[in-house]
Amino acid sequence: MSKLDELIAELCPDGVEYTTIENVCTKISSGGTPNTSRSDYYGGDIAWLRTQEVDWVDILDTGIKITEEGLNNSSAKWIPKNCVIVAMYGATAAKVAINKIPLTTNQACCNLQVDKNKALYRYVYYWLANNYNELKALGQGSQSNINAKIIRSFPIPLPPLPVQQEIVRILDNFTELTAELTAELTTRRKQYEYYRDLLLTFGDEVELIAELCPDGVPYKTLGELGYFYGGLSGKSKEDFTNGNAKFITYMNVFTNLAIDTDISDLVRIGENEKQNTVQYGDILFTGSSETPDECGMSSVLTEVSDEKFYLNSFCFGFRLKDNNLLLPDFSKYLFRSQNIRKQIKRTANGVTRFNVSKKKMEQVVIPLPPLPVQQEIVRILDNFTELTAELTAELTARRKQYEYYRDKLLSFKEVTG
Repeated sequence: MSKLDELIAELCPDGVEYTTIENVCTKISSGGTPNTSRSDYYGGDIAWLRTQEVDWVDILDTGIKITEEGLNNSSAKWIPKNCVIVAMYGATAAKVAINKIPLTTNQACCNLQVDKNKALYRYVYYWLANNYNELKALGQGSQSNINAKIIRSFPIPLPPLPVQQEIVRILDNFTELTAELTAELTTRRKQYEYYRDLLLTFGDEVELIAELCPDGVPYKTLGELGYFYGGLSGKSKEDFTNGNAKFITYMNVFTNLAIDTDISDLVRIGENEKQNTVQYGDILFTGSSETPDECGMSSVLTEVSDEKFYLNSFCFGFRLKDNNLLLPDFSKYLFRSQNIRKQIKRTANGVTRFNVSKKKMEQVVIPLPPLPVQQEIVRILDNFTELTAELTAELTARRKQYEYYRDKLLSFKEVTG
């Protein structure tokens, strides 16, 4: 029998009582937003939290700071550290966090000051995190916005404090391990990006480049090297319900260096229908996004296949006239490198949504190192991506394990009668 089982058997053998969030708090409040047209209200040293920063973390800082004037001329209020903060609106609605510093919040945050005589603030945090879907389901609108009334009346089991302490201890251990893996993964990604950009700049400070390309490498524009083509056209919603051919989605391009061909996304293609197909070595790009930073994200078809692949209409492809100029596995790194990404971002125009100009994309300049150099760069960068993939898989497994135990630990028999 574990220590937790012993505590439950001793302190609450018949189950635990359920109450509401309101009954375990000494104070529940929301914040406020200083007048955004007043520049003297912003840029101060008072931490001010927005809902998008509430995401199952211990908050140590905020992206925006306000001034004393901004605080005094708005409904924003100081809250002490170790409050449980619940996002009420937007994409993070119903997500929770803990502030590890005193701070202020906007009006879309519900701030719970937990009564330490009744509950541990980290216990309340874990309970709400574990019941995210249930809390969010009580919301309204396209983003399931919730309000303080919903949060106040949300049920919570209240086992004795020693039981809460043991639950928090166990879950904190999982959280700490997850944080360590996340930190290591972040470090490895930064290391990979550093070496990727260093290798793909082709400066003579890199021994490999200096040795194999003593005279430098040639550069050409995409317009000189190949041509662009569009994705699917003339398709209705019904064409994607009972498809007979694989198509590459926007997220497949956006997310992956190399296209994931193990896909179940299908589209209906007629027997004599004329649509562009994606070929081995093609570089695919996302055509639009809400920000220029996310426009023109690339992915490459690096596998030879007898299957035909079609492309999402919100993407477009680039095909080399000479397939011997770039190794597909080299292209997957090249077009995500910082130098090429800078050029691609400059091809995007828009206000609320940004679209890539294929005409401007033709002017993007890329290096053409010899194939042996490309192969060596691929070998080096593949080692980094393999390690990153292993860490990502381990982190995913740990998160699933944590969520499993969190759900198990926070399931209580309710006292009846």
